[in-house]
Amino acid sequence: MSPLILKFLPFLHWRSQITPDSLKADFMAGLTGLVLVLPQAVAYAFIAGLPPEYGIYTAIVSCSVAALFGSSWHLVSGPTAALAIVVMSVINGLGSHTPEQYIALMISLTLLTGVIQLALGVFRLGTLVNFISHTVVIGFTAGAAVLIAASQLKHLLGVELGSGLSLWQTIEQLWAHWESVNLVAVQAGVITILVAVVVRSINRRLPYLLLGMAAGSLACFLLDSDGSRVGYVGALPGQLPVPSLPEFSFASLKSLASGALAVALLGLIEAVSIARAIAVRSQQHIHGNQELIGQGMSNLVGSFFSCFASTGSFTRSGANYDAGARTPLATVFASVMLALVVVMAPAITERLPLSVMAGSILLISWNLINFGSIRHILSSSRSEAAILLVTLFSTLLVELEFAIYIGVLLSLAIYLRRTSQPRIVRVAPLQQSERRHMRNIQRYNLEECPQLKIIRVDGSLFFGAVDHVQQQIRQLTAPGSGVRHILLVGKGINFIDVAGVEMLHQEINRLERLGGKLMICSLKGTVMDELERTGALKSLGDDHFYETPKTALADLIPMLDRDRCDSCTVRIFSDCPPPPPEKV
Repeated sequence: MSPLILKFLPFLHWRSQITPDSLKADFMAGLTGLVLVLPQAVAYAFIAGLPPEYGIYTAIVSCSVAALFGSSWHLVSGPTAALAIVVMSVINGLGSHTPEQYIALMISLTLLTGVIQLALGVFRLGTLVNFISHTVVIGFTAGAAVLIAASQLKHLLGVELGSGLSLWQTIEQLWAHWESVNLVAVQAGVITILVAVVVRSINRRLPYLLLGMAAGSLACFLLDSDGSRVGYVGALPGQLPVPSLPEFSFASLKSLASGALAVALLGLIEAVSIARAIAVRSQQHIHGNQELIGQGMSNLVGSFFSCFASTGSFTRSGANYDAGARTPLATVFASVMLALVVVMAPAITERLPLSVMAGSILLISWNLINFGSIRHILSSSRSEAAILLVTLFSTLLVELEFAIYIGVLLSLAIYLRRTSQPRIVRVAPLQQSERRHMRNIQRYNLEECPQLKIIRVDGSLFFGAVDHVQQQIRQLTAPGSGVRHILLVGKGINFIDVAGVEMLHQEINRLERLGGKLMICSLKGTVMDELERTGALKSLGDDHFYETPKTALADLIPMLDRDRCDSCTVRIFSDCPPPPPEKV
């Protein structure tokens, strides 16, 4: 079968694995997924500022498409808390809108997100996601959790506040309206949280969120039997999404472009990270570009069925694997069963109190914060801690899409800084060993030749790194150092670009003017082939390149100053000339 067909129809890879036993296992896993996704889909739509049915539609359509067109057998996509708060922030950042305009912009954002993700997958740019530190996601998610929790406090307390408030405005408004707190709403929300926490502590496999919401709703019914003292979510429409064209106006797509890129990047990082984490347990090989195509297709198709932007869910994906799912059909079964619930039981959310929803979302927000990873990052790496803290506080202080960009740019800047400063390790032969392998002089406390320095470059010689390497070479051969010869061990060099070749030219010529020489040894075969193909090997001079340090030293030692060798007591090389006879 054509690779192109398999690329766009990846479910043909696993169709042969479908058996009666696998169908049974997938159906039971799908039932577990239904119990999990039903309350979450409603909650995430709530976070995104949408009616509950839009979360349900996303969990039905986007979830199924991502399962069929991705590469992971267990990744479950759909609405998530972090992405929901981002899409709400993007739309609110465009100004005030009527509910109809808000929904139209949300669907257009989903379309644009899918187009970006699909393009990245088709053009095989999935590796770009690997350059974005996962610390960015941890910091952003923690900040988003705080914002999500703050946005739900008004529902938990039963206080009427405006929409689109910042974190600090929300706190200020809540303080001003403290006397109007609705105690019935507070009790229902607190009971939801307590029951969910207790159930989860007993058995994490139980649908603790659903049971907590049921307990909170029951308590609210007993305290407010006529339904007049608190607000409620309301019934679902009782119908499946009707295919419709998203808004394609150039003005709206242009205004959404920046936000769509941020949503697309965050969604891809989340989905690929979760797919790989599950694959470690399932021993499945994940194709990064295919996952990008799957996520892009899910959002692209979803935009025609009233869905908002979706990505992978760690909770539902882990539960899907633990429930025994064997193929992506488990996700499809969950979506089909969810569709049946929407059609046959639309009143399931009619008496669902807003405070109960708020309680469940507060619990979701708490679970979003990865305290263990945050502690580890803060204690283990300064650069990663900087990325974490900058992303976290940017999420709290600026627009969410720009917080993502700030974290991504900072992580890329730190990565580039690391690669632009490859380690330059001074090495020397093991003087106590007969074979005299080259080793780190500091680690093994080795002596060096006074006229010659041997350095190992652990990193590539490209335009960003040549200045650092050149400075190190010039420091070693500075006037007064007595060093005029450098042997560069290049086994850690993966490539040398035009700037690297030019730097080597400069140092070869400079050292020759000083009466010394720069020699290069132990380059990888692929690097030598590239230098030969581009003509750089010939222009630098074949006599500067050697296969091993031993062959290079055999030619280099006779070039040393013999008078200095006669008075030298180090004699670290086996090729060093013998000391002159002592005068009688």
